[in-house]
Amino acid sequence: MADLTQSAWREQLENDTEAVIIDVRTDEELAEGMIPNAEQIDIFQSQTFIEKIQALDASKNYYVYCRSGGRSAQACALMNQIGIKNAFNLSGGFMEWQGEVVKP
Repeated sequence: MADLTQSAWREQLENDTEAVIIDVRTDEELAEGMIPNAEQIDIFQSQTFIEKIQALDASKNYYVYCRSGGRSAQACALMNQIGIKNAFNLSGGFMEWQGEVVKP
């Protein structure tokens, strides 16, 4: 797992053809908006969360965020434990996101 600043996260994401963006926030938090092309996997739905991350393609690169960066760091650590080597956490999370935002 790597914690990336906003600028590093965006720069790396733009140049990554194997990128998948994962939003680990709740449905209520999603109402604030989300980063374009993100897939929601709510970390608070623990059994479903584990099942969904186990089904992910371990060869891809995952860019993970939450509201402030704490839950997404935990998600990245769990992803590493199940064999997903490239999981990148957005430092500061959605609260500090300066890029485009879309409604779910």
